[in-house]
Amino acid sequence: MPTVLKNISEIRRFFHRNEDPVYFISATNFNLLGLDEWVKNFKYICYIDCYGGKHPNVFCPSEQPHAEFQSIEDINNYLLQHKEVIDFIKRRGGKPKFVFLMFDEETERLSKELGADVWFPKAKLRTNMDNKIETVRIGNKAGVPSVPNVLAEVKDYEDLKKTCEKAGIGHDLVLQSAFGDSGHTTFFIKSEADFRRHEHEIVGEGEIKIMKRIDCRGSAIEGCATKEGTIVGPLMTELVGFKELTPYRGGWCGNEILSTAFPPKVRQKARELTFKFGEQLRKEGYRGYFELDFLIDKKTGDIWLGELNPRITGASSMTNHAAFAHADAPLFLFHLLEFSKKKFQLDVDELNARWADSANIDSWSQMVIKHTDDSVDICTASPETGIYKMLEDGSVVYDRFDYHRRAVESENEAFFLRILQPGDYRYEGADIGILVTRGRSMTKNFQLNERAKKWIHGIKKTVDGKPLPVANAGPALADPAFKIL
Repeated sequence: MPTVLKNISEIRRFFHRNEDPVYFISATNFNLLGLDEWVKNFKYICYIDCYGGKHPNVFCPSEQPHAEFQSIEDINNYLLQHKEVIDFIKRRGGKPKFVFLMFDEETERLSKELGADVWFPKAKLRTNMDNKIETVRIGNKAGVPSVPNVLAEVKDYEDLKKTCEKAGIGHDLVLQSAFGDSGHTTFFIKSEADFRRHEHEIVGEGEIKIMKRIDCRGSAIEGCATKEGTIVGPLMTELVGFKELTPYRGGWCGNEILSTAFPPKVRQKARELTFKFGEQLRKEGYRGYFELDFLIDKKTGDIWLGELNPRITGASSMTNHAAFAHADAPLFLFHLLEFSKKKFQLDVDELNARWADSANIDSWSQMVIKHTDDSVDICTASPETGIYKMLEDGSVVYDRFDYHRRAVESENEAFFLRILQPGDYRYEGADIGILVTRGRSMTKNFQLNERAKKWIHGIKKTVDGKPLPVANAGPALADPAFKIL
């Protein structure tokens, strides 16, 4: 093996010969789907078995008593203390490397106890970067502008009005608290009545990001900050707030990847801004994978920074399966390379130019399907993971088991990843699963198209539930305050 990796084929060979075990530990393996086929000795350790034991590289321990999970970090910390997980890691030997969707300082401590390296920046740095207020500041330093905004504590509605008048951003506003998922901590405020509805989530929460409300399209783009420079993935559309998919207004519910989703100028500008932001992250001491949400003004085409996710995300599966990823390497491979301490040289400009070529982007959609009814019951049936077909009459049927997205051959087939299992509680906002199709799920006007609606209806039709025993039907089954993807 060369002492310095100098091209893509050497990097690919390095990982195909990898000897140290690498583990992705999370609720499911969705975010890094398929990465096990690029990296030898790569395994998934998951809480939810989406595959019914049929995936060769997914390990799911048996259920043990535990406190109610409040976050993905809680799930990971539970897994790292599970005897079956500890035995599995020790049995496989080597010097283990861990990657996570989310982790905290307790996760780092447990990893150290297991003799494992966490291949991500420190939890403390990630938490700091994840602060939406800090994102604005990093963007300003990088020359990546946010929607006209002001950062301030909010005491009451009159105080909010004065702050906005001083900043000149009007009274039609979007407020975001420093941390949390977009669907849960984003508030649309146009009147005192709107403010009253969310007052308890705004007042006393410290500095709030107060933005002028714009009519925009959501988009997502992922990058990787390496010692050689920032590598940038493709610009993806975002599915946001569709009532067929999510009960949360403003809640993310999927992505599309296609070369013509946005005009070439918009795509190029988004790539340039992502590169600049990544270079600033490098100066701040951050390395590795990250995702930016951009808000694209429908009228002007202006691009504004929405938020930073200093990690892999729900869109990562799309990025790492794009055509360029199969031609070169998945973006996450460069993240692993950065933390491997292996010396490498990359012509980042040349790689980014190639990945910007629309010929290297094929067309796919993913939709995250949630239970949208305001009801709670116990799931008795849910669609299995695998390939589904849409028949001529629009009905959806299970065709065969598979765990490869690429097994989808046409727009009349889809890959479904099951999250909700028979026996689970089904409540408003519960994830049923992820549906991946070829082609678009939205119209040119960014509304769900008819084909997507048929797919969603067809999948939801196969989910069933039974009423809760009366003793359990109390308020204890509140919607969890975190998403697992």
